[in-house]
Amino acid sequence: MDLNDLNLSPWALTILSAALAMFVAWLIFLSGAAVLKRSTAHSKAASAVTQSARKPASILLPLLALQFVLRGAPDDLDHIASVRQVTTILLIASFTWLLMRMARGFGQAIVLSHSVNVSDNLMARRIQTQTQVVTRLAVGAIGLVGFSLALMTIPDVRQIGTSLLASAGVVGIAAGLAARPVLGNLMAGLQIAFSQPFRLDDVVIVEGEWGRVEEINSTYVVVKIWDERRLIVPLQWWIENPFQNWTRSSANILGTVFLWVDYRMPLQPLRDAMQALCEKSPLWDQRVCLIQVTDFSEKAMQLRCLISSADSGKAWDLRCLIREELMLLMQRDYPDFLPRVRNEIDPPLPGGTRAEASDTQGQPSAPQQRSPTPEHEQPHRA
Repeated sequence: MDLNDLNLSPWALTILSAALAMFVAWLIFLSGAAVLKRSTAHSKAASAVTQSARKPASILLPLLALQFVLRGAPDDLDHIASVRQVTTILLIASFTWLLMRMARGFGQAIVLSHSVNVSDNLMARRIQTQTQVVTRLAVGAIGLVGFSLALMTIPDVRQIGTSLLASAGVVGIAAGLAARPVLGNLMAGLQIAFSQPFRLDDVVIVEGEWGRVEEINSTYVVVKIWDERRLIVPLQWWIENPFQNWTRSSANILGTVFLWVDYRMPLQPLRDAMQALCEKSPLWDQRVCLIQVTDFSEKAMQLRCLISSADSGKAWDLRCLIREELMLLMQRDYPDFLPRVRNEIDPPLPGGTRAEASDTQGQPSAPQQRSPTPEHEQPHRA
């Protein structure tokens, strides 16, 4: 049946035609969505893209049908120009939304195809870092272009924009200076994405804080500190300031434990005990396990216990374990060889008496016989 035979008003005929066209477009969307869902069910990456585009596509297709009907409507209809203008803006907005969602979907697809839940995830973290930064930049650029196109459809706004561009000498310089931090972060984001001084989940030391890179946004980086705090660092800061990256090329790391012991302490028992601890512990990666004398003082000598682990978290736990076990060993088997304070024996006082020297606990000690060696070389211990 021809719609013109119903003797409807031009606006009623246009509305009825638009509703019919939008209903057909909706049916086409449902059919296409069902086909795409079945065809992409075997692939997580393809499914992520189609799922991201589903909502904006469900709006875009009916708006396309509505725009097609409005363009065919008579030009003498009341307010038809305003309706076409609003529909055009909505169409541009929905198309921009579709492109932004598809960009995010492609990024998510790449992330899903490169999982970091593997032992050697260096390449996956590199790709995920680049994907996140590039995706955010692409989404921002698409949104900016879509917003500009929507404004250009409004004649009054377009004229104002043309006038501003014609007299934009000083205003352009001021805007450039005002936007310098934004542009600096934008360029820093691109540099970080491709040069990659750090990646997602890298262990870094920033402003004296130990943490992992949790998120990389278009303007800042979120570092998760070990105590669950979050450190927000602008992108440009990473380009202009030095920082430590403990997982730049590998997560392997060396850990140290320092002990102060008496000069008479035998080192081999400590070496044997630490070797046994490392061999029993799953935290050790079987690369380095040694003890070295690294310093002397007037009271004791310093030992450095050097061990290796697969990552910084395991290294911390292994260091704490070795520190505790070696201290228990010395307290149990070598208590006399912990650091002690040595006192000098004073010369005899007038009258044939000798001043009493005290040990570290303040207990007086018995007088000792003079030795032919100088008195300052005679260690005294209660």
